[in-house]
Amino acid sequence: MSLIYNKLCSLLLEEHFGPIVQRIGTHLISNGRRSLQQILSAVNLPLAKVKDGLHILMVHGFVTFHVHQRTTLYTIDYKKIIALLRYPRYIFLVRTCCGNESQIMLEEILKHGYIKASDLIIKTYRRIQESPSSEEPSIPNLKDTFELLVKNQFLMRSLSFDTMLEDVTKPDYNLPSLNLKAISNLLQDKEGDPGDRQIYWKVNIDRFTQDLRDQILVSAVTRRFEDKNAGELMRQLINLMYLRTASWEDTSNPIPYTEIKDAVKKLNYPELEQYLEQYLHLIEEDSSHFIVRTGDSGGGQYRINMKNAFNQLAWTTLENIITEKFNSQTARIFRLIRHKISVELEQVLQYAMMPVKQVKQLTYILALENYIQIQELKKSGVSAGPLKTFYLYYINLNQVVQMHIEQCYHALHNMIQRREHESISNKRMIDKQLRVEIVSSNMKEQGATEEQLADIEEMMTPSEKQQLKKIEKSIKKLSAAELLVDETLFLLHMYQLYHH
Repeated sequence: MSLIYNKLCSLLLEEHFGPIVQRIGTHLISNGRRSLQQILSAVNLPLAKVKDGLHILMVHGFVTFHVHQRTTLYTIDYKKIIALLRYPRYIFLVRTCCGNESQIMLEEILKHGYIKASDLIIKTYRRIQESPSSEEPSIPNLKDTFELLVKNQFLMRSLSFDTMLEDVTKPDYNLPSLNLKAISNLLQDKEGDPGDRQIYWKVNIDRFTQDLRDQILVSAVTRRFEDKNAGELMRQLINLMYLRTASWEDTSNPIPYTEIKDAVKKLNYPELEQYLEQYLHLIEEDSSHFIVRTGDSGGGQYRINMKNAFNQLAWTTLENIITEKFNSQTARIFRLIRHKISVELEQVLQYAMMPVKQVKQLTYILALENYIQIQELKKSGVSAGPLKTFYLYYINLNQVVQMHIEQCYHALHNMIQRREHESISNKRMIDKQLRVEIVSSNMKEQGATEEQLADIEEMMTPSEKQQLKKIEKSIKKLSAAELLVDETLFLLHMYQLYHH
């Protein structure tokens, strides 16, 4: 694990949980498995605060423990910390799939780490009540929403914080039998037993990772063919894949054409249904080879090649980065070396169809930036010095992908720091605006006149308002850039997952 990744994890822990959790988490990241006494002596914090910090890290799934020779050792899974960047995408995905109430539920679980179903329904009910211009919430509807989240495997039972137990336990999605009347009593601060004592739920990060992976493939096919029908066909193929193949297999088991046809018939895509064979043929024959035909019986059978798909997407991503970073001519040389696998400079000059000086210059830039590597080979039977060796250019994809992953870490670290700097350096002005908004809102509730409200608004000077607009715009840009960089990072991580 690199130093910049350590720094990024530390920054994310501080942003979401504060400096105490950050110090404990950073120590565990740097030193691996540690006992409570070792953590205490290293972080120089009171015992109560260290225990609270460890508890927060454990309930959010970052720290697990196991007992070794009567000593409890704590371990941090630093790979999970990066998921903090993806919480907004998880929330958007759930809202799209299951509705607005499910979004509030997911936010509550992400905030608490794990929670009982009855507590989740109560907290969601109260949040909906407090929000303006919303309908009166219904406990049965919230129960249905919770069950929908579990049915879609977005939530799973939280079983144990012990590393050894978590490794052998399968996800549990069994729903509790909730007493809605008892939940209603609890909402009115009365006593009641909802029937889910000691049954806790947490977010199933693996399921969200699968969905984000699937979205990448659907989006890639849609853009590749500039046709939403092709993207929808890819989505149906992925859904059918789950019926017969483990989620993270490199290649799916064969999917019969008849099943694909039946699945498409249930959709409202008349063009896709009419030209299904042509769409399958186009995706199969495309150079990306996302799907492969494996037989002709019954109209044919098709496999989804996940490993090859993310290999192709990684290449495309790198080519786009090189185009943006340098120019299209540099990307052409990179693409040429990729297709030739290993090639001499003379061959690059021959195939690039560019001036010799430009080709040499761009090839040098690619080598200098570690996009291409050089292999020195000796010619047999030649004794003269310069003629004795020749050089081949090639691309080590794993190395280039890892280089860009590190660059993504750098970019994310810098953007989060810059966003925090913008907020801290303008804290006084932001707090002033917040106070003005609170006063204005309170005055509106008390029936203040337009003149009184205008006087309150004038507490913020025009220059302050203009400055605040610039700050808000800057913070929004940085937040949007974080999401975009994380999308690239996620795709490259998927490549590594299938090519480890």
